[in-house]
Amino acid sequence: MEAQKNAPSSSAVEGATDLEIRQKVDSQSTQLSSETSAKSPKSSRSSHVKSSSISVLKKDSREPSAKQEPAVNHVQTTGIATQSTGALPDFIVHRNHLFEELKQKNDVEMREKPRPEIDVVIDLGLDQQGMPRPPMSLPAKAWESTPGSFLRHVDKAVSADVVVAKINGKDLWDLDRPLEYSCRVSYLAFSSVEGRNVFWHSSAHVLGEAAECQYNCLLSHGPPVEQGFFYDMAIAEGQVVKETDWAHLESKASKFFKEKQPFDRLHVSIANLKQMFGYSKYKMYYIENLLPPEGSTVYRCGTLVDLCLGPHIQNTGKIRTFQIMKNSSCYFRGDKDDDSLQRIYGVAFPDKKSMAEHKKFLEEAARRDHRKIGTDQELFFFDELSPGSPFLLPHGAIVFNALQKMIRSEYHKRGYQEVQTPNMYDVELWKKSGHWKHYQDDMFSLEVEKRKFALKPMNCPGHCIMFGHRERSYRELPLRLADFGVLHRNEASGALNGLTRVRRFQQDDAHIFCTQDQIIEEIEGLFDFLKYVYDVFDFKFKLKLSTRPEKYMGEIETWNMAEAKLTEALNNFTGREGGQWEINKGDGAFYGPKIDITTSDALKREHQCATIQLDFQLPQNFELEFMTGEATVKADTDTSTEGNPEDAHSAIRPRIPGPGRARPVMIHRAIVGSFERFFAVITEHFAGKWPFWLSPRQVLVIPVMPAVNDYVEEVQKLLRAQKLQADIDISGNTMPKKILRGQHQQYNFIFVVGAQERDSRSVNIRNRDDRQTQAKGELVPLAEALQKLKALRKERRLVNAL
Repeated sequence: MEAQKNAPSSSAVEGATDLEIRQKVDSQSTQLSSETSAKSPKSSRSSHVKSSSISVLKKDSREPSAKQEPAVNHVQTTGIATQSTGALPDFIVHRNHLFEELKQKNDVEMREKPRPEIDVVIDLGLDQQGMPRPPMSLPAKAWESTPGSFLRHVDKAVSADVVVAKINGKDLWDLDRPLEYSCRVSYLAFSSVEGRNVFWHSSAHVLGEAAECQYNCLLSHGPPVEQGFFYDMAIAEGQVVKETDWAHLESKASKFFKEKQPFDRLHVSIANLKQMFGYSKYKMYYIENLLPPEGSTVYRCGTLVDLCLGPHIQNTGKIRTFQIMKNSSCYFRGDKDDDSLQRIYGVAFPDKKSMAEHKKFLEEAARRDHRKIGTDQELFFFDELSPGSPFLLPHGAIVFNALQKMIRSEYHKRGYQEVQTPNMYDVELWKKSGHWKHYQDDMFSLEVEKRKFALKPMNCPGHCIMFGHRERSYRELPLRLADFGVLHRNEASGALNGLTRVRRFQQDDAHIFCTQDQIIEEIEGLFDFLKYVYDVFDFKFKLKLSTRPEKYMGEIETWNMAEAKLTEALNNFTGREGGQWEINKGDGAFYGPKIDITTSDALKREHQCATIQLDFQLPQNFELEFMTGEATVKADTDTSTEGNPEDAHSAIRPRIPGPGRARPVMIHRAIVGSFERFFAVITEHFAGKWPFWLSPRQVLVIPVMPAVNDYVEEVQKLLRAQKLQADIDISGNTMPKKILRGQHQQYNFIFVVGAQERDSRSVNIRNRDDRQTQAKGELVPLAEALQKLKALRKERRLVNAL
């Protein structure tokens, strides 16, 4: 089921804080495949999808429901044909017939709806000069006027690129879907992230339509992803998708584009969804486990009818170029014990120029791939004896340690106290924190002396224990605890991807315990920390405030206060530094608002590494308190209701701090997040050409002749005495070959020394990034070279120049 409005972000990574993890309880619909998501929680209702192999050619591909209509049971016995004959199989014919029948009834109901006047304001965004276009107020009618109908009032330069509409700055809306109430309408182009995801989501439907025609297969789900889209499917037992099939699929897709097939949207009840998709155990799993009781939407394009939240483009004619990129196998729901499916990846664009640019981008991305550079530069490797756990080689450890040293050096200046906490806890800790209920499948657990333990996937519960292990005073606040401890998360094997998704990792994790009055100052301090670190890498970043969701914990007054403080901190920071921040309404966690931070690399790919989140729940769960220093008076009755999101606003009452005591606010923060993932990001950002302070190969010293080998070794010794990464090459290779090898290994500087350099105590310096020095470098006194190298390292300059 394509239940995503947006593709899963590559920034949703193993380096997320525990707060981000706790949101996973409501996001099973994004955890459906082994290659795009973490392992999803098992459901007792999903037993009917378990099998050791695809059984779709057998009499029944799942246990039929006793209440199902005979027509659906008949469809199940037809199975999957081994090869398409051109005619659609019975289960598709039945599904499409039911859709048409329900749509006709819906059309009648729509025609009978009243058409009251509504107020619509059209937001046309920015013009070519970056200035906001004036909004337009247009007359409209509910259940009749569509966002697409207003495009005739818009300049063609704007309307031609529109992919989808957005209502009130929040909800994505099909261009041909009638509006239901007064609203503000804006338009998204393919160039926007949300517009591109909608376009690729619609393209995935076309791929699904082509796959059904080609294989008569059972479709699973087909979401947009970072570089296109994919569709998972079960095809005839014993068969697989072959590369020779790609051309046939692309030909079918091309035909569908020319037909300009519209995307028809229809809301369907659970009962009718079961009738419509009863032939597929995969769709039935989504229907029975992931959908609300009132049902969900279904979209039709051509012969494909699919369970989907949408929205979509107006018609397939918007897609001008389409290409299959690869195919592979995967597991249903990302579970290795579940069915093995076939996955087909594709990409599509509204014009051929974009496709050509995309192919160039892929070539450059492949050249920068951190896995390739990691192998070429001997930085790290993986072994099946410990899947998802990187082995950092000596050169990789140098980079890792330099990153950690940079963060650690700032901790002392910014008032952080570094701590260490255990790697393994009794599961009672995780039950108390709330993680065990929602996250135990993603934790490594073991039994020791008849007690059940689990390796920690995050540090915050341990920090709560540390805060609460003795009496605390307001004079100690803010208390900033930093921890580089090793974390383990049981990611699905198919989701593991180099250093970007691993099972064993470390974070620059910290938790700040403070009073409500200290929130603004602490958040502003985090912004300053963030700016310092990201400026070192010349990363620009975007800030988004995610506010109170529909289901939330605590009193609304507390939320309003917290959001107001975060807003003030954001305004203060952007007022000083320039730039803007965005608001992401309703996307906060149930336990507190958060600030999402994204940055872009050299290829303009966005990554979310940093996070700042307020948490009212963990201090509550652990009953953390501090002495306020105020005179002891009788505490007022606390009428707040705090609990899990399902019980929000229920009668559950927390234990109230006693007189003269208060509960701290907890701020979770990470600046680089997972060191492993950040390592991957900067490897690709710099394409393996490390800035000097990070470089595992800073200086290579080469002799012109064997007679100066003693001087070469002396230079190396002097460099290493200053803790610089210096190597020598006194092998029997020729000097040009030695220089070429050093260049290929991306040494920042190559020192070439001969008799002249030895006698004058100098070095001839060749700069990796300065071609003018490649023929013959600059002759520099050795003592001066040492001082300049140390300054270059200390200042963490990006430009490789002395």
